[in-house]
Amino acid sequence: MERLTDQQIEERLSTAAGWVRTDEKWIERKYRFKAFMDGIAFVNKVAERSEQHDHHPLIAIDYKLVTLRLSSWNAGGLTDLDLQMAQEFNELFEQQKQ
Repeated sequence: MERLTDQQIEERLSTAAGWVRTDEKWIERKYRFKAFMDGIAFVNKVAERSEQHDHHPLIAIDYKLVTLRLSSWNAGGLTDLDLQMAQEFNELFEQQKQ
């Protein structure tokens, strides 16, 4: 898996709603929920999707706020898979809101 250039990261992030670059090697998004258990249900869906791709985010649960952080350790930074997973997590969030 090849690491993305800064320009590639910025281009891809422009279509990944809510995701921001933190440090050099991470992207992050905070998701807010109406109830604690809604956030837990979302985290379970994120965990299932992560297992399917064998690519796992760092997850922080702060009551009704869930923070996901992505990076590709083996590439030493961000890859296409990180941005793909960001999009998939956004889709899971949108599906859950409906």
